[in-house]
Amino acid sequence: MLTIGKLGQAAGVKVPTIRYYEQIGLLPEADRSTGNQRLYPRTMLDRLSFIRHARELGFPLEAIRDLFSLSDRPDQPCAAVDDIARTQLVATRARIARLKALEAELERMLEQCSRGTVETCRVIEVLGDHAHCAHDHQAEPVV
Repeated sequence: MLTIGKLGQAAGVKVPTIRYYEQIGLLPEADRSTGNQRLYPRTMLDRLSFIRHARELGFPLEAIRDLFSLSDRPDQPCAAVDDIARTQLVATRARIARLKALEAELERMLEQCSRGTVETCRVIEVLGDHAHCAHDHQAEPVV
């Protein structure tokens, strides 16, 4: 059995994150010691590592929940798993495109800078009015 601190250290996840994953049901509630300390079986290390890796790849928590649900039925076709991964790939490509637009805009702003005074600074001008931008790089809407 692992304490929450040892589990977090082994998986590379902070203790508050583990508590949060328990709270939202991604991790089952831990057993408690006589001193009320959370105790986790070693199998939770695999589950927590899975969550951490999926988050590093950008998967939203709901997709991870769905992946766990699907993994509970290992004899089923993996089409639903592929769909979740494909959705994440599309989202990742969209973020990459947005980041490339941001990069291009920042380069353009700096290239147009006259190195004069702040009063005539192109960077300040562009940041003050999105209409001066060459690319649409506004933040993605929050869903």
